Order: sequence, then structure tokens, then C-alpha cells
Amino acid sequence: MTAGVRQATIRRNTAETQIDLTVNLDGTGASEIDTGVPFFDHMLTLLARHTLLDLTVKARGDTAVDYHHTVEDVGIVLGAAIKEALGDKAGIRRYGFFLLPMDETLARCAVDLSNRAMLVYQVEVTNYMVRDFNICLVREFFQGLANSLAANVHLKLEYGEEPHHVAEALFKAFARSLRVALEVDPRQGGRVPSTKGTLA
Repeated sequence: MTAGVRQATIRRNTAETQIDLTVNLDGTGASEIDTGVPFFDHMLTLLARHTLLDLTVKARGDTAVDYHHTVEDVGIVLGAAIKEALGDKAGIRRYGFFLLPMDETLARCAVDLSNRAMLVYQVEVTNYMVRDFNICLVREFFQGLANSLAANVHLKLEYGEEPHHVAEALFKAFARSLRVALEVDPRQGGRVPSTKGTLA
């Protein structure tokens, strides 16, 4: 990461996926997404737009087998890139919260960029399929992201039925929460927002 510029590029190649990802935390929400999984591309596009980070993702995975590896690994790489771009986290707000409505659906998210990885995911629906995409994979994305970002992420579906709306509400609620947590708070005076003096 260049001093004063909160951006990072990560390339990750495994036997299951090949991912090139660039993130700019102080962007405008612009994105170029190509994962080979159309519904997942849609979710990442709206994540960038609602976080107001610039995001470029080029991913190829063993989608002929399943979408699982691609979705999870993109989450891992995105979390790692955000963590690298944040540096020592000096001056950030650290915490974010959002309650997001999406038609009949209501989703809640709270984020703490604490350097302690934890995902609490409370989502129950009766229909998990959006065409050929199982929204159970949304959990795998956020688990990978929370682990590599070392963030505390709580996601809860308050209510909702339509699986597209459920997935979209969860991504948007997370994006809006993360947007607040990533913001630089001028009242922090450049200090790390922790009484320990570090979030590394």
C-alpha cells in the first residue's frame, strides 16, 4: 500500500480458483466484476456501489463442479485486500451498523474492524435458489471475508422470503455498515480507535 492511498491489489492462484482483485477504499463505487457467476457478479457490483469503494475482480474457478470455491475465495481475497488497504487503521470509525429494507425483506448488519475474526450469520429462508445460485453460498462469502479481513461481522435476516431480495439485502446492509466503519473520522485526530493503541 502506498502511503496515504488506501488501495491494494491481490492475486491468488490455487488449484480451484485464480483471482485478481483491486480495491480502492476511497473510490466512488465503480466496479468491473467478472467471476463467471452472474448472480455473484451482481452482488459484488452492488457491494462496491453501496460501500463507495472501487472494485475490480477477475476470477476463474471450477464452476463446472460448483460455485462454492469461487464465491468463498473471492470473499477471502476481498477481505485480505481491504485489510491491506487499511494499513494500521489510524483515524477510521472502526464500527458500522445498518438496517436495510428490500421490499418484503429486512436485513441487519453490524461490523467491527477489530482485528478479531468472527462471523455471526442468522439467516433462515425456505427457498434458497436464485436460478442456479444457492444463496447458502452468501454465508461462505462472508465467512471468508470476515476471516481474512479479521473483522467482527454480524448479519441477521429479520424477515424476508424472496431469495434474491434476501441476498441483496444482506450484501447491501453489509456494504453500508462497512462504508461507515471504513470512513476516516476527523475527530480521531489520526489515532487508532482502540484503547490498546493498535488494531493490527
